[in-house]
Amino acid sequence: MFQDLINLFYPNICQICDTELHKNQNIICTNCVNELPVTNFHLDNENPVKKVFYGRLPIHNATSLLIFKKKGSVQKLIHRLKYRGHREIGTYLGAWLGAELAFTDSYKDIDLVIPVPLHKKKLRSRGFNQVEEFGKEIAKAMNIQYVDDVLLKKSFSSTQTLKTRIARWGNIEESFVLVNPEKIKNKHILLVDDLITTGATLEACADAILEAENVKISIATMAFTA
Repeated sequence: MFQDLINLFYPNICQICDTELHKNQNIICTNCVNELPVTNFHLDNENPVKKVFYGRLPIHNATSLLIFKKKGSVQKLIHRLKYRGHREIGTYLGAWLGAELAFTDSYKDIDLVIPVPLHKKKLRSRGFNQVEEFGKEIAKAMNIQYVDDVLLKKSFSSTQTLKTRIARWGNIEESFVLVNPEKIKNKHILLVDDLITTGATLEACADAILEAENVKISIATMAFTA
């Protein structure tokens, strides 16, 4: 009764279509879930995400849960997560992808999940790292560690959203630094982020991680820009 009363004043709505959710639905209504552009990239080790890094990084595996298109449902989800503070979206997507990866043989030797970090100024203004809950839920589903104190962003930059691809490269270059490298020595790392476009941010993070001794890197994101 108490939950019903809360829902009367603060209705639990779908984060895509804004319709009220039924009691057996969570975050996204059944109709919208069925319409989401799911990739299943984790089932194909030669998928488009991995191909982004060919010749750039020694990536072991790479995947994204969803396909991102401008003005589409996935863009709406990520926007609400990042700019409206709906952290439950990250939790939902992380639990979903984590459950998939936990039963995928090529991901079973991963030891740690590491999120792409925000600069402390961006973290202070936004209040949270939008990748945090996503990464934590993946780690939980895979029964591995979530580690957020080995990779730091050392330079502050304005949002990448409105920058051209060429400008992004120069802006991101060498902006991440590895600390506590002993924590990831001899480990297989799953590096997680919200969205992959050019791959520049993930490449910069991976370059820093590869300074540690004998590490392998795989990548997982919420979405991939087709």
